Amino acid sequence: MKNISWGFHHLTGMICVLLAAAACAITAPEFLSMSKKEPIYPSPGLTGLTKLSSYFPGLHNSPGNTDVYVFEGEREGGRLLILGGTHPNEPAGFITSVLLVENLGVQKGKVFLIPRANNSGFMHTDPQEGNPQRYPIRTTEGKRWFRYGSRLTNPIHQWPDPVLYVNPSGQTLSGVESRNLNRCYPGRQDGHLTEKVAYAITSLIRKEKIDLAIDLHEAAPEYPVVNAIVFHENSAEVAALASMKLQIEGLEFRLEASPPNLRGLSHREWGDSANTKAILLESANVSHGRLKGKPSASLILEGKDKNYCKAARLGRLFVPFDEKGIPLKQRVSRHLAAVYALLSSLEDIEPNLAIRLDRSPSADQVRKIGIGPFLSPPR
Repeated sequence: MKNISWGFHHLTGMICVLLAAAACAITAPEFLSMSKKEPIYPSPGLTGLTKLSSYFPGLHNSPGNTDVYVFEGEREGGRLLILGGTHPNEPAGFITSVLLVENLGVQKGKVFLIPRANNSGFMHTDPQEGNPQRYPIRTTEGKRWFRYGSRLTNPIHQWPDPVLYVNPSGQTLSGVESRNLNRCYPGRQDGHLTEKVAYAITSLIRKEKIDLAIDLHEAAPEYPVVNAIVFHENSAEVAALASMKLQIEGLEFRLEASPPNLRGLSHREWGDSANTKAILLESANVSHGRLKGKPSASLILEGKDKNYCKAARLGRLFVPFDEKGIPLKQRVSRHLAAVYALLSSLEDIEPNLAIRLDRSPSADQVRKIGIGPFLSPPR
């Protein structure tokens, strides 16, 4: 009987091992595909392409290293940095930066674009959230697929999280925030991966003497700081004038001052430690919220959700919401409108820092006809 029992358990164990191996063989290609970057096709206006590691060699050959696209005009002017992908589960910021890379020309000044600020965060999704790995955008000649990543650096690249995290600015936070790029500024040379990325971005701002730095984000409709311009005090005048220009266009943006006691965030530390006019933009994204129904690619693209319609009727949201939803094209168009208004306001206040763009799609065009017509077809 013992031999029979042993044989049965041995056979059961072997079957389990074989099933596990089969499951790994089936899922491994999909898992590994999350580390593949979707291509970005720069416009003819591109004048330089480098890596973030050129500003801090400590990122070389690391998953935090990422592309920096440079567009320089023939005439001297101000210098602009735009970050997308600080939080890779906030797609409007990433897609806005991709849209600019693929269309931009610069007449005056110099523009630096980093679409995948937290490159590691694009290589996984948040556990237990059920989010799709990708979402499609239809161009004039076929679909292009884009990664929907995580708010945080991939734990494969940075682990374990501490119980408590004391960030480079001295603020104590939950340990998981050590993998949140927007809590790690101004970064540390000898820190963990996310701090090194933050340090490299801060070094870029200092070395390139960036005049205006914009961090593109999204927030849930139930979050108070949403559809907002968050500004450091040294960019208050630019932000206020931009808000008035946007109101004239029929776009409402909340003006939110960066709290001096909330440390480690781009809109605080860039202004304090790198002496740039620091701005963070928030659009409203239901796929980022806690009230949403089933996660899906269509939720990311269309922004329609019955739960949020009900929450709006109950007065629980900080933005208008109805059956039309808040689609990705609307969120991207708001980011574009805000960027253009900020540049216009900067030139009004300090003409010597003028940054004039060429060939970039207007916010109104994106809102009306969508994102796809302004993206290069898949190659």
